[in-house]
Amino acid sequence: MANLPHFIQYQGSKRKLAKHILQFFPKKLNRLVEPFAGTAAISVATSASQITQSFWLNDLNHPLIKLLELAVEKPDEIADFYLELWNQQHPNSVDHYFEVRSKFNETNDPKLLLYLLARCVKGSVRYNSEGLFNQSPDKRRKGTRPETMRKNIVGVSSLLKSKCKFTNLDYREVLEQIQEDDFIYMDPPYQGVCGNRDSRYLSGIDFDDFVLVLEQLNRKGSAFIISYDGKLGDKAFGKVLPKRLNLEKIEIEVGRSSQSTLLGKAENTIESLYLSPSLSKNLMNTKICDFSYIDQQPKQLTLLETHGEFAAATR
Repeated sequence: MANLPHFIQYQGSKRKLAKHILQFFPKKLNRLVEPFAGTAAISVATSASQITQSFWLNDLNHPLIKLLELAVEKPDEIADFYLELWNQQHPNSVDHYFEVRSKFNETNDPKLLLYLLARCVKGSVRYNSEGLFNQSPDKRRKGTRPETMRKNIVGVSSLLKSKCKFTNLDYREVLEQIQEDDFIYMDPPYQGVCGNRDSRYLSGIDFDDFVLVLEQLNRKGSAFIISYDGKLGDKAFGKVLPKRLNLEKIEIEVGRSSQSTLLGKAENTIESLYLSPSLSKNLMNTKICDFSYIDQQPKQLTLLETHGEFAAATR
């Protein structure tokens, strides 16, 4: 999974967690729906695993979802544009970056966004209160080399081309339109700790509204997984989803935080998944295979229900 193509670094992407998340997917799906698709890391991994070949990718960030559509459906066109733009950054790449950023904020051209994501600090999308992209360039590098970018774009396209529906809707509109046999993976931008706005998007989502939507999905018997809260060392982040939803919570140990390591701390990052009642019922006593990021040794695990949560017990 770590070798799967990804055409941009995108902060918050679940690419490195995909192999863990897919352990809790059914073996076969009719269609995977991502209301908060981002760069579609989970859909890429799902296609590579041949779990399904039908996807609905939606994101509130309009230029981002259009960029994803271009990369999937017209890989050579976007790769050619990136090559030309990347070559224009010499000799003053920082000034060039700010020129491209200003043009993007005027036009919202998704092709310009690709260059900004390749050059900006930590691949981190940031918008100000006026909805303008305001992330700074990484002055230590000039972004992904064009040949590498083309290879990754073509790789993503090979897995998703002609298999996707792309939309730019409010997530509630997407979930109102799902079909009975759809499977939903949600990675919301707002985690309940920073107000109603997430700087990666022009707006966040309201926690109470999100809970109401999940209650509606439960009443329909929909199968879904949510990436939501987690821990860094002893510190929890994100607002925990209420117990009345009857979701099964799974904690995945990602490994040592790189940021903590730089600060001289030995803190592990824990990511949380929430499984819908209909999904968790089917997974009880199902063997899964976990590959630890720490020792890379596979271990057969069995899901056990303990006080409303799943625990992974080594066999």
